[in-house]
Amino acid sequence: MDSSSTTEILSFAAPYFLSLIAFLIFMEQIFYLKKKSILPGPSLVLPFIGNAISLVRNPTQFWDIQSSFAKSSPLGVSANYILGKFIVFIRSTELSHQIFANKLFGEHNMIYMMGQDHKDLRHRIASNFTPKALSTYIAIQQRVILKHLISWERLASSESKPIALRFLVRNMNLETSQTVFAGPYLSGEERERFNIDYYLFNAGLLRLPIDMPGFSFRRAKLAVGRLIGTLTDCAAKSKARIASGEEPSCLIDFWMQDTVREEKEAADQGNPPPSHSSDREIGGHVFDFLFAAQDASTSSLLWAVTLLDSHPEVLATIREEVSRTWSPESDSPITAEHLQQLKYSQAVAREILRYRAPATLVPHIASQDFPLTASYTIPKGTIVFPSVFESSFQGFTEPERFDPDRFLEARHEDQICRRNFLVFGAGAHQCVGQRYAINHLVLFIAMFASLLDFKRHRTDGCDELAYVPTICPKDDCMVFLGRRCARYPNLSLN
Repeated sequence: MDSSSTTEILSFAAPYFLSLIAFLIFMEQIFYLKKKSILPGPSLVLPFIGNAISLVRNPTQFWDIQSSFAKSSPLGVSANYILGKFIVFIRSTELSHQIFANKLFGEHNMIYMMGQDHKDLRHRIASNFTPKALSTYIAIQQRVILKHLISWERLASSESKPIALRFLVRNMNLETSQTVFAGPYLSGEERERFNIDYYLFNAGLLRLPIDMPGFSFRRAKLAVGRLIGTLTDCAAKSKARIASGEEPSCLIDFWMQDTVREEKEAADQGNPPPSHSSDREIGGHVFDFLFAAQDASTSSLLWAVTLLDSHPEVLATIREEVSRTWSPESDSPITAEHLQQLKYSQAVAREILRYRAPATLVPHIASQDFPLTASYTIPKGTIVFPSVFESSFQGFTEPERFDPDRFLEARHEDQICRRNFLVFGAGAHQCVGQRYAINHLVLFIAMFASLLDFKRHRTDGCDELAYVPTICPKDDCMVFLGRRCARYPNLSLN
């Protein structure tokens, strides 16, 4: 076929092709408006990609706009369109509870599981967070925290300028999670590979979900597979160690105690292994734990530094309370009993989580049409975003004010407003590791405040929210650091 014939064919086909594209764009807008119905949101969206670019470029602004739309609605709900997916943003606490509680939403992941299968898995995981297990983790947590606080102070002293804490805190939490969850089952080389893969995973969360070679999202998916593979190996090693009669020294070990016993009983009786006991499934759930502990905790610790700096009266009270319970010069660890006595520090930790809920949104997917209210039905396939952040500023007394006293016994707002405190989820899906998370935040607050003097390097907008993917201070929490104690405690770091 010569070039002139090709040109004629293209000239003939072009109007039809353009008409088809125009028709698809038109129908896309119609379907979007039909799903949107009475909800506030953009009247028109870009073809095929919707508002994905604005979400990636400035997620803070994107979600602020969604919140503004929701506030303008009597339902407290708004709509948008991202990469061919219709999304619903829910500001209302009561409607968020409906989403958390309904089995029509979710995928095959622990936080979305329902019924007996979910109960069985939670029962199996409960052994990971007994008082004995938590005490074991507390000893590990503070040793890792101390190691990193010392290194931060030395880094700040050597540079004689403020340092950014975000990546330093992230690395500290990653080492904590690896050591608490996988204990002796990760070699130094495996930890290095783990850190690289976790970085690739995190980077992919902040990019468009394009699952093609060369894109961050694809690299993130491959990294997750390798991370789960590593944790699967850890589960197998732990089973062998616990079966030999060793005492548990990390989270996987505590998990394996009952699992090993039940697997042996099933084998002796000729039955198949119990549910949720395969190495691969355990590895996957441990990865979920690690993700929750890692990024949410990094966010909370950074806001702890920011809010303690901006509220010196709170910092002074923490230091006074901790000094009554623990002295760095004693070379003794902070125990579980010590943590129970730090009532004010515990209240501060909970207020940090309320005021700056780290995981601001918990996405769910509608598996079928769901009547959210009498006037609006969520269409099947919709991605629904209940806003934990928005709920935290509803119901509480003066919610815009950072006020740890609200969580003390005199006011007990954690009970009065418990439906609005969705940081750890709600109902049957409340986070099983919330006690671990609170302990980590309180330990960090107590040690950071007692061992170090610190001052934020404040610039315009430094405390604005940045989604990375949890929320952090926009400037990555720049601080000046110096040693406050006479000497650092000796907690057998090796």
